Amino acid sequence: MRKKLSGIIPLSALLYLSACATEPEKISASYVSDLQYQNFDCEQIAAETARVQRRVNNLYTSLDDEADADEAQMAIGLILFWPALFFLEGGDGPEAAEYAQLKGESEALERAAIAKRCSSSGRASTSDGDTRSVEARLKELKQLKDDELISDEEYRALKSKLLSDL
Repeated sequence: MRKKLSGIIPLSALLYLSACATEPEKISASYVSDLQYQNFDCEQIAAETARVQRRVNNLYTSLDDEADADEAQMAIGLILFWPALFFLEGGDGPEAAEYAQLKGESEALERAAIAKRCSSSGRASTSDGDTRSVEARLKELKQLKDDELISDEEYRALKSKLLSDL
């Protein structure tokens, strides 16, 4: 009996790690060459940066919610009925691949803006002069929520305000 139990624990841990969607901040950017933006002027780079950043923000929210939901399902499944976990689809989907691609495009646009000495480098700015990227600010909000320094309600309200300010 002890032998069976010792085999279940590593299998459950492996299943837990492989079935959950990756948190968006852990998804690395795909490489995108900034050469595709070499003929863009500063205004075009700023417009493309804004488009990419809007989509990145939408995907970040979606992927973050999916990762949280997967984590909750996995925790409940491990406690209540672990054999059912073998049938969960989990993992990263096409949104995660698009997110990595867009993060790469954002980095390429930033490099192109720097090379052309554009005033806008793809950073969102707010009225209080905060020039951190929206993604960085979303990560900070998530960390505050995870550290239980703000409630879920406050997190959702602040995240909505941040995204609506774009």
